[in-house]
Formats: sequence, structure tokens, C-alpha cells
Amino acid sequence: MGPARLEDWLRDRYFTATYDLSSSGVEPWSYGELRDRLGLDPARLDRIRFTDNPSLGNGCLREALAARFAGGDPDRVMTTHGSSEAAFLVFNELLSAGDRVVVVEPAYHALRDVPEAIGCEVVPWRLPAERDFAADLAELDRLVAPGTRMVIVNLPHNPTGATITAAQQRELVDVVRGAGAYLLWDAAFAELTYGGPALPDPALTYRRCISLGTLSKAYGLPGLRVGWCVADPDLLPRLLPLRDRMTLALSPLVEFVATAAVRRAGVLLADRLRQAAENRESLLAWAATAPGVAPLAPPAAGVTAFPRLLVDDVDAFCTGLLAAEGVLLAPGSCFGHPDRVRLGYGGNRRDFELGLERTSAMLAKVAR
Repeated sequence: MGPARLEDWLRDRYFTATYDLSSSGVEPWSYGELRDRLGLDPARLDRIRFTDNPSLGNGCLREALAARFAGGDPDRVMTTHGSSEAAFLVFNELLSAGDRVVVVEPAYHALRDVPEAIGCEVVPWRLPAERDFAADLAELDRLVAPGTRMVIVNLPHNPTGATITAAQQRELVDVVRGAGAYLLWDAAFAELTYGGPALPDPALTYRRCISLGTLSKAYGLPGLRVGWCVADPDLLPRLLPLRDRMTLALSPLVEFVATAAVRRAGVLLADRLRQAAENRESLLAWAATAPGVAPLAPPAAGVTAFPRLLVDDVDAFCTGLLAAEGVLLAPGSCFGHPDRVRLGYGGNRRDFELGLERTSAMLAKVAR
């Protein structure tokens, strides 16, 4: 397996940047903020014993996730080390060399690279840049030929901020169902929407769907490394033999905090979604006037945009921007679009606006 270009780019830069405009999640919480907002009792922390946890996850966390995402059935939920572990386990259980797999493009590298490493025939379902990355379901229908083993999508979409309607989602599921394929539905950004409800979870209506979730994006808890998958109860035990050879389970301390976050999700989501919505308006105003930024369609969901920059070399621009202004962007080359950048707008409002100002100053010097 080759390098993960996005992670290679962020690996050291993320920890040295003054203004992070690269990330795909909301502003992270401190433990003190969580303790106050969620009412975490120090006495309960004192009673935690650092034993092993159940392989499918702590019962309390699975019940909390089930109540929010799985129709109340904890047997449909497995907790994992981020959603990437869930995807890795699912791919390795369900896919074999030679399988035809349709993957949304652009995509987070783990959704494409792991099936490629298994030896699958990976077929890209491209979201066209010329249509502001709007999903073409007729094209998906053409690509999902009989015998397709799996379709992999993340909607709302990272890095573009595009999404689909509930009616389009039903059409997408019907395409996958018609081929008898599995659907890997990456719902990392499901709860980051503006002006409308979240898309329903197709794992509750299509038996061969596995949906992924995480506390890293909308919840502002990337450092907990908590994810999950929702799937048919018969599938989840099949993921354990590989997990038994890797991570075994999550920490009881991590699952304690995660359970409180999921049970009181509204407390965390409301504040960060409001901040992201305000930053989104600032982003659109900036993109309309900043030098060297092509017209940008409003991102419909999530907290990332994918603007095209009118500079000679976007990678070089991002390198220079960090060195001169302390601003971190993720070059679009990490997603196969070297003329663009992933610009995250979920962070601290003051730092976000200062980062945009400094980006404008740099663009004024080099834009075509």
C-alpha cells in the first residue's frame, strides 16, 4: 500500500500551524469543557477499572449509539477505533481480489486504497467538478454493473461539501440493491447540515448496507478515536476474527466519555454547528472577493469546501502559505484535484477569519 497523501501532508504541519484551515471537523473540545457541558462526575471516573472491554463495544455506548442511529437496536452497532477501523474490517471481511468495487471520487484515501490493496477492481464514480461536484446518479447506475460487489460513498461529501437529497438517496440505494451489492455508507458528516435534516441511515432499510459514524467530525472529539458501524446483526460477529488480531476493543475510559457525548449529543452539536454556519457565511463572503479564488458554490453540508485557486502551483502555494503566514490548507492533489484546496471552516471563529485574511494576503502576491 502506498503513502496516504493527505496524512503525509498533515502529519507534521498540523502540529506547527498557527491557523488550521485544513481540518474536516469542528473545533475540538477540551476535557474541562466536556465535563461542564455533559455533567461528567469525577466520582464516576474514579470508579473506572482499566479492564478489557467487550469486542463489539461497551453495552452502554452501543445502547446510546443505537438510540440515536440504529433504531434502538444495540445488536446492530459495533464500536471501533475511529470509522477507519470499521471500514478496514468491513473491506477485509467482504471483499476479495478481483471484486468490482465502485468508489465515489474524490474520496478520503482509506475508502479507495484499502480495496485497491486487497486487489479489487476499483471503479471511480466521479463527482464532476464542472457541476460543483453534484452527484450524477445516472452515471452511478451505469457503473454498478451486475456482479458489482460493493459501492462506497461518503455523503455529505469530504472534501467538497456536496450532498444529495433524501429522494436521491433512495434512488442510490435502489441502484445498489438492484445489483445485489453491498453499500458502504460513510456518514461521518451526517449531522453537519444547513437548513435541512440529516439524511436517514440506509443501513436501517437495506440489509446489505453498512454505515459508518465517528465522533471526530461533528462532535469535535477526534482525539478520542471513537467510531462505529451500523449493520445487520449477523455481519458484526464476522468482523471480530480480524479485530482480535489488531485492536481487540476500545478503552473503558474512552467509551465512558463517548457514551456521555452521544447521550447528550445536542449539547455539543448545537454550539459547533452554529459556529460552522457562521464560518460558512464568512467563507462565502471571502471567496466572492479574495484574489485568485474561482467562483465557489456554497457547500451544502459538512465543514469543508474545495475551492479552485488561480495560482500556478497549488502545492507550492500551500507550502509557502504555511511558512509565511502560519496558515495550513490541504492541497487538492491529496484528492486528485491539484488545482484546488480543501478548506475547513469548522474551527475557532477568530482563528478562521484571521486565517482567511492571511490567505488573501498571500494570494494577492501570487494569483494569476
